[in-house]
Amino acid sequence: MAKKVLIVDDEKTIVDIISFNLEKDGYEVLCAYDGGEGLRLATEGQPDLVLLDVMLPVMDGFEVCRRIRARSQVPVLMLTAREEEVDKVLGLELGADDYITKPFSMRELMARVKANIRRREADTQPADEKDPGTGEVISIRALTIDQSRYEIRKNGEPLELTLREFELVRFLASQPDRVFSREELMTEVWGYEYFGDLRTVDVTIRRLREKLEDDAAAPKYIMTRRGVGYYFAK
Repeated sequence: MAKKVLIVDDEKTIVDIISFNLEKDGYEVLCAYDGGEGLRLATEGQPDLVLLDVMLPVMDGFEVCRRIRARSQVPVLMLTAREEEVDKVLGLELGADDYITKPFSMRELMARVKANIRRREADTQPADEKDPGTGEVISIRALTIDQSRYEIRKNGEPLELTLREFELVRFLASQPDRVFSREELMTEVWGYEYFGDLRTVDVTIRRLREKLEDDAAAPKYIMTRRGVGYYFAK
């Protein structure tokens, strides 16, 4: 069965170009040109992935993303024409899996669509079909990472994390003290090769530190090896 992608963007030319390329690759496509219609189709159309513009009439993309996340873990890629870091932080904090800045290459967009759908399929596999060990609990100091329940607790209290934040913590904590470059994290956690903008990793790490650490400015869990990458300290 063809995977279904919902495009929510008020620029018809962009929607037409993306639709053409998705359909050429065998995807079924749903289109919406304002936030209200996008939210309706995200609910009723049951897409496998949502491409969501930030600047939309009726309801902006941030609010659409927030409402989608209240009921679904469908992958959401934010499309933004703005370079402001605060927009990207907000989108990721609301649960978007990633963002892509306009103008973008169609090759990059298609690769991210494919990778996020593949990643979501892996996440929703029955536990007995996953790789051995994914049901284990990882305990490092005050943190307990329950891989089967997708839950992280600090001093016994559950933390509010997005799915991508959880996956990043799980990946790093499963190999403590090993340093990973941002390119490696994009490949292993986001599921796609390096495509020019690695700030997604930095933004996600910064947001995670605000949730995991006692003091985000002096982290003790997710550490930086300057000029190399990030690692999880035992």
